[in-house]
Amino acid sequence: MSEKLDFVHRHVPGEDGGITLLLLHGTGGDENDLIPLAAELVPPAAGVPRPAVLSPRGKVSEHGAPRFFRRLAEGVFDEEDLIFRTHELAGFVESAAGEYGLDPARIVAVGYSNGANVAASLLLLHPGLLRAAVLFRAMVPLVPEVTPDLSGTPVFIAAGKRDQMIAPDNTGRLASMLREAGADVDLRWRDTGHALTYEEVREARDWLAGVLQTPAP
Repeated sequence: MSEKLDFVHRHVPGEDGGITLLLLHGTGGDENDLIPLAAELVPPAAGVPRPAVLSPRGKVSEHGAPRFFRRLAEGVFDEEDLIFRTHELAGFVESAAGEYGLDPARIVAVGYSNGANVAASLLLLHPGLLRAAVLFRAMVPLVPEVTPDLSGTPVFIAAGKRDQMIAPDNTGRLASMLREAGADVDLRWRDTGHALTYEEVREARDWLAGVLQTPAP
């Protein structure tokens, strides 16, 4: 086993031809938190292969709460650590694809809060690693030195108008950054806070179904 496969994680095998859902939890979560979400996003259906699941636990501890990277204050990220952790996570994903026989061209990130932010960082720093991304409650993680080429990469962003942890203009700026890089961004707003809602999960499920019917660029 590769030394880069050193995240505590869960892997659930899928069926041939299916995607891999890379599940990235929020602050205080772990590798088990988003497992039930996989079945909600890609429910059993005729002709749709069951997806594989890859769900790592963030390595950073904030007063005992797992995270994927350090922050200096609420909404203020330790950019040096974020960059390091993003590269580290990308290495894990690549190693896990080889270890578990996952199709590297069919990896879809699904992140919530801190997990959504590190997924956005993966998009910006490792273009081509992800087939698509579903970002629940995401904000700008960093501004890359070089604008990546995300041409044709589908990204779904679900944001809350009353989110007290993320300013609406920050999420809007992330969507603009991704669009400027060529990503196909679908930004959805709801009159809700930071907590995820069933309606947003259904919207993401329908969006993902459409993405999976479209050939990768």
